[in-house]
Amino acid sequence: MAVTAEGARRKERVLCLFDVDGTLTPARQKIDPEVAAFLQKLRSRVQIGVVGGSDYSKIAEQLGEGDEVIEKFDYVFAENGTVQYKHGRLLSKQTIQNHLGEELLQDLINFCLHYMALLRLPKKRGTFIEFRNGMLNISPIGRSCTLEERIEFSELDKKEKIREKFVEALKTEFAGKGLRFSRGGMISFDVFPEGWDKRYCLDSLDQDSFDTIHFFGNETSPDTVQRCREIFFPETAHEA
Repeated sequence: MAVTAEGARRKERVLCLFDVDGTLTPARQKIDPEVAAFLQKLRSRVQIGVVGGSDYSKIAEQLGEGDEVIEKFDYVFAENGTVQYKHGRLLSKQTIQNHLGEELLQDLINFCLHYMALLRLPKKRGTFIEFRNGMLNISPIGRSCTLEERIEFSELDKKEKIREKFVEALKTEFAGKGLRFSRGGMISFDVFPEGWDKRYCLDSLDQDSFDTIHFFGNETSPDTVQRCREIFFPETAHEA
C-alpha cells in the first residue's frame, strides 16, 4: 500500500509512548508475540517508544533479545528516561550519584538497610537495593524472590502496607532533600531525584517537536492493543 503524504507526516509527527509493566507486559514477564507484532504494524503509521523504570537489560529481556529492542522502537527510555536511546543509538545517560552526591546517597542507602534489617517478613531473599543510573530500587523481600514469593509478598503488602510505611519513613527522614518515591509493581519502590520520574523523557521529546504524543500506561493492559486500534486503525478496531 502506498504511503500518502499525510500518512508520512503523521508517522514523523506522532509518537506512541508505552509503559512496560502492566501495559505491554505483565509485571516482569515477556511480551506476548501478538502484541509485539502489532507494535511493528503500528510503527508503520507512527513512531513508537517505551519508557520504563527498569534498566535497559531488564526492558530488553521483556520486549526482545539483546540490542534488538532499540531497533524495534524509535525511542527507548530506561530508568525513567535517565538512559535514553533514539533510533538505535545511545542519546544520553544521567547518574544518581553525580546528582545527589556521595554523602546523601550513603545516608539514604544506610537508612534503607537499617529499616529492612528490622522488618520481619514471611520470607526474605536477596538484592534488597538495586543501584541503577537514575534511581535506587528498594525491595523489602528482595528482587531475587520467585514469582510465587513475589505474589505472596504483594498480597501481604496490600494488607499491611509494608512499602507505604517504608516510604513514609523515608519522606520524614529525608524531608527537604529533593527526593521522590514511587511505588510500582509488586515488591519494590523507587527512590529518585525530584523531576526524575517518567516525565523526565519529555525534555528530550520536546526537542523533536511532535504534534501529538499518546502515552499508554498505568495498567492499560490488556486493552493497550485495542486502544491503539481504535485510534490508528479504526477500520479494524472491532475485529477479534
